[in-house]
Amino acid sequence: MYGLQSIGEIKKETENSDDLVTIKEASEWATEHLAKTVTPSNISYLIQYGLIKKLQGNGSTRVSKQELKCYYKSYNGNREHSWKNQLGEDLNWALSFDKYKEAETTKHVHRLHPYKGKFIPQLVEYFLDSHTDRFKKEVCFKQGDIVLDPFSGSGTTMVQSSELGMHAIGIDVSAFNALIGNVKVTSYNMSDVQAEINRITKALKIFLANSRTIEFEEKLLQSLYKFNNEYFPVPDYKYRLKRGEIDEDRYGSEKAKKFLPTFNNLVEQYGIKLRQDETDTFLDKWYSQHIRDEINFVLDEICKITNDDTKNIISVILSRTIRSCRATTHADLATLYEPITSTYYCAKHGKMCKPIFSILKWWETYTKDTVKRLVQFNCLRTPTFQVCLTGDSRTIDILGELRKRNPAFADLADKQKIKGIFSSPPYIGLINYHEQHAYAYDLFGFERKDILEIGPLYKGQSREAKESYIHGITDVVNNCKKFLAEDYDIFLVANDKYNIYPAIAKEAGLQIVNQYKRPVLNRTEKDKGAYSETIFHLKRTP
Repeated sequence: MYGLQSIGEIKKETENSDDLVTIKEASEWATEHLAKTVTPSNISYLIQYGLIKKLQGNGSTRVSKQELKCYYKSYNGNREHSWKNQLGEDLNWALSFDKYKEAETTKHVHRLHPYKGKFIPQLVEYFLDSHTDRFKKEVCFKQGDIVLDPFSGSGTTMVQSSELGMHAIGIDVSAFNALIGNVKVTSYNMSDVQAEINRITKALKIFLANSRTIEFEEKLLQSLYKFNNEYFPVPDYKYRLKRGEIDEDRYGSEKAKKFLPTFNNLVEQYGIKLRQDETDTFLDKWYSQHIRDEINFVLDEICKITNDDTKNIISVILSRTIRSCRATTHADLATLYEPITSTYYCAKHGKMCKPIFSILKWWETYTKDTVKRLVQFNCLRTPTFQVCLTGDSRTIDILGELRKRNPAFADLADKQKIKGIFSSPPYIGLINYHEQHAYAYDLFGFERKDILEIGPLYKGQSREAKESYIHGITDVVNNCKKFLAEDYDIFLVANDKYNIYPAIAKEAGLQIVNQYKRPVLNRTEKDKGAYSETIFHLKRTP
């Protein structure tokens, strides 16, 4: 086992050994150094993941300020300078929102369900709210206005419109995306939601009472805990890994083989069925038989709920739960490769991990988290209308469909018109927006409309794909313009590396009056290189 470095040893590596501080002192120093709050928990995270060295001295854990300085260099301008060299001096760093913690960029209902490609709420706030600064010279929206998002996705624009006292209409071709957006902005009878959650959780525990999967997982976790403490001690293993002292692929593979007999013995002892008999559907292929049985049980219980709003939000909780229970590695949750049915070395966590064999833990975690987030948002929402319609934004009759869902909102939209658009169209050839939620389409039986996606992954980024994309986005804008006020403003967020949006503006009879190029710092993809997107502000051509 790797030992902890002593104060005496660190003196040999640093010229100023008096820069060693406690975790509390480190958080205070880092807060001043970065001009943003850094908690002791943030420092502990750096230690746990091997980003800085854990030192022992005077009976307490200490860290080196010099090492912290090296880690935090990028926050004091180095990253900004480097990215501007790569992406251009017109990069607007103020729109990076790098001062915000992850908890703030995924606040309240924004994290009710994972979604690839969503923008952060602070970006929407910046362009919709009433402030001006040296970049944003004019206010385009005010309280009471109606905002349209024809590519609603996970519903970020609708949620932020509610916070800001604006009405919002979302449109999405994906039925599941529309469900996600609508559950975020629905006002619930929280007593009913909690009562149904309690009922289903109790029923699930009874269902599992005679199952051996819970005991199996407990025994497996005990064995993994002992094994990981011996071969992957925290934080020393990750610290040495970060510094290239260990060949991760070789070492991880060796230890995975070493643990496999223990896993196989437990599987045989408890009669665990690692795969289902059929592999025809997503739910067949990516879940163990035990997980599938639990999913079906909970879904049957959800079908008993009589309140549609309650049924919808608890359905989304189940979807979020089963996403976390797919038979894949932790590193591959966003992009699936092949089902994992045994323990494996996890590059994300730097230790041996296991597949999921019961949904109970995640179900309980996400039910509690969802209730908390709904309550938080309820304190911020305003008495305004928000609705996401399911349909093709190129052809949908917005007022007609809105009238079916909410006649009062339709009357308002007909009378005062929609003030403008804030949306992030799909990126060309980058994401399969239906496939990312394939488990939910299987679960709920939604009809997939992959063929109606604009710029889908399967079409790639060929010249033909780009031309099709230009026509698709243009058709959306032209259809939406029919429902907009005379003095409309349109904001479209895109990574326009192919310089497509000037052509879209021309075809749609619009002019680009401003554009803001922002760095994207918090990407979910594994590629953490320099990356930007542009917010195009468009108006009617005079």
